[in-house]
Amino acid sequence: MFRTHTCGALRLSDISKEVILSGWVQRIRDKGSLLWIDLRDRYGITQIFLEEGVSSPELFNEARELGREYVIRVKGTVVERESKNPNLPTGDIELRPASLEVLNGSKTPPFTIEDKSDGGDELRMKYRYLDLRRNPLKENLKLRHKLALETRSYLDSQGFLEIETPYLIKSTPEGARDFVVPSRMNPNEFYALPQSPQTFKQILMVAGYDRYFQVVRCFRDEDLRADRQPEFTQIDCEMAFVTQEEVLNTFEGMARHLFSKVKGIDIGDFERMDYASAMKLYGSDKPDLRFGMAFEELNDLAKNHGFKVFDDAELVVGIKAEGCAEYTRKQLDALTDFVKRPQVGAKGLVYVKINADGSIKSSVDKFYSAEVLQSWADRFDAKAGDLLLMLSGDANPTRKQLNELRLEMGNQLGLRKADVFKPMWVTDFPLLEWDEDSKRYYAMHHPFTSPKPEDIALLEADPGKARANAYDMVINGVEIGGGSVRIHDRDLQRKMFSILGFTDEEAQNQFGFLMNAFEYGAPPHGGIALGFDRLTAMFAGLDSIRDVIAFPKNNSGRDLMIDAPSRIADAQLEELYLSLKPAKADKS
Repeated sequence: MFRTHTCGALRLSDISKEVILSGWVQRIRDKGSLLWIDLRDRYGITQIFLEEGVSSPELFNEARELGREYVIRVKGTVVERESKNPNLPTGDIELRPASLEVLNGSKTPPFTIEDKSDGGDELRMKYRYLDLRRNPLKENLKLRHKLALETRSYLDSQGFLEIETPYLIKSTPEGARDFVVPSRMNPNEFYALPQSPQTFKQILMVAGYDRYFQVVRCFRDEDLRADRQPEFTQIDCEMAFVTQEEVLNTFEGMARHLFSKVKGIDIGDFERMDYASAMKLYGSDKPDLRFGMAFEELNDLAKNHGFKVFDDAELVVGIKAEGCAEYTRKQLDALTDFVKRPQVGAKGLVYVKINADGSIKSSVDKFYSAEVLQSWADRFDAKAGDLLLMLSGDANPTRKQLNELRLEMGNQLGLRKADVFKPMWVTDFPLLEWDEDSKRYYAMHHPFTSPKPEDIALLEADPGKARANAYDMVINGVEIGGGSVRIHDRDLQRKMFSILGFTDEEAQNQFGFLMNAFEYGAPPHGGIALGFDRLTAMFAGLDSIRDVIAFPKNNSGRDLMIDAPSRIADAQLEELYLSLKPAKADKS
């Protein structure tokens, strides 16, 4: 046999046992007459010890010829270590080998396979099979596995059935770009890979499967960043005969279950906040509630004092940074440079210091009296030692800019702690958003989201003011997932398609199967989809989802290990009735 135990299994209770281990050589330490080998598998590391004069000369010389990442099989006796390693579970023992067999040699790896590697992202992705040997990635994939198990356990306990839906589906024009797949048997026709199983899970509700879930792969052809990949995994769920409140309670319960079982944390109740309040108080539909700094608006106190920047602004708004009045001019200039970055887009920053002696100093002293500045401090409930930071301009962009400044201050002050979790639900999103370029409405969530019952009349009178019966789960400023109560009435769904610019013929062509299903007794239903990669990254304390995915793509959507995407043979293209045209030149 290749092994009787794994490299993480042996303890003091195993002393004197004859065992066989197999694994990879992590490192070799050769001190002349003494030689140590760290043998690694995915379960841990066991030290192999050879001593000249005790181990046979042949075995000693054979061990000396080993290199890093050689795959070997070792048979020997477990003994107690003289110099124990408290950092290893196997640190009390070592193996005295009687025989050693090289199962496979190895080239010198292009980077060190240690907890902290010297390999850059691109190199590690090219040699992902080596990167996956490192402990941090092994722990991330173990965490992902446990989260998946506990997700299934919880949903099973709540009566959900896991049902698979198709990967080859019909392309739809809404949302992100589809990945399309040509059909050889149906010339000049294409499948699309699903951006989500949305319509299928609604049809399952019509079919009577009132609690569905799936840990499912989804695909979106969109620009990438740290928390996006062209293929990703979501916990996709749908429920029939439920209100929004029942959906929120069910998945709040699931989040509590996962944090309790996987991290041993009680995250408590979820705060509730509607979209309008989130934007007004934090400038974001996914606010980070680990710290305060809610926005205060100052239009009534700051305008009409001769300061043109404020007088001409639609909104004057600010935050209070407690205990930061001692910020130096250099620090304040750095904050001004931060908000002026193109990614933020503000034109400048106004500050007010409430000094330790109670005096007030600002960057706009010549426009405002001490009494007016004090009224600002009172609005913020500011104390001696606090710093007020204010932006102005058009309302929506200014709120978003101040959100970026708020997060930056949270980072600088150490308030965004990785081991603190503040969950919330954001509700009552706008149902529609107007696109000025195309002069039409788009669904803010998707075209199957129901308006709030009290806002249905607005679809005729003023569609832009209608609120969606939609909700997002947000933890620490990260949107973990979102969902909605769906439209289950054919006439209301037809009305929604009309507002979105679909003709009856277009709606029937794209979604006729769903509209037809609604004619056969569709129950009220709603659901949610949670980003499984994002959730795992949060549990692992990571900003990027790449290192919780076994084989991720880079920022260009490429798999560097297998070199995909790639050209295909002309014969394959002919079979698919396609011709390969030269890529358009990059005009930039």
